[in-house]
Amino acid sequence: MHVRTLARGLTAALAVTLALAGGQASAAPAAGDRAAAPRVLTYDASASAEFRAAVDRGAAIWNESVDGVELRPVAAGQRANIRILADNGWPRAYTTTLGSGTVYIGRQAVGQGYDTIRISSHELGHILGLPDRKPGPCSSLMSGSTAGTSCRNPYPNAAERAEVEGNFGAALTRPAGAPRDAVAAG
Repeated sequence: MHVRTLARGLTAALAVTLALAGGQASAAPAAGDRAAAPRVLTYDASASAEFRAAVDRGAAIWNESVDGVELRPVAAGQRANIRILADNGWPRAYTTTLGSGTVYIGRQAVGQGYDTIRISSHELGHILGLPDRKPGPCSSLMSGSTAGTSCRNPYPNAAERAEVEGNFGAALTRPAGAPRDAVAAG
């Protein structure tokens, strides 16, 4: 759940309250609401083959986890910030700039038993500016393969979320350790 959605909801509720009380309400967004708008990055997963659902879930996990950036599928005719491809090698990401690059969901790791959603979320983490943190525990998304094939955790930990928020300048972030649904609807 996201803080920006809570801010919009509170703004709308205040407008309705003022209107019912005879006051005037404006439809313009509050200044704080504009500051909390996420940076939207689009991704093209059309060449991700059998990993398409895992890619979409990896993007959704980042959208649930951070407020400063939002990953969306690219619209027809639009150029994507992130290209996602399937190949027979090892998963990897090539970042051109923060928020842009190419991700490969490699079948080699999948064949060895690594979880496709964790792979997707991990590789998208690189595009969002996170480095590998090896070796590392399963609780660290960016520990990647060093967590072992039994690790199915696709979620960034608090430090990883905070780093992405810092990378994208989120004005409003979820407090460390707070459950995703404790902040706002979104």
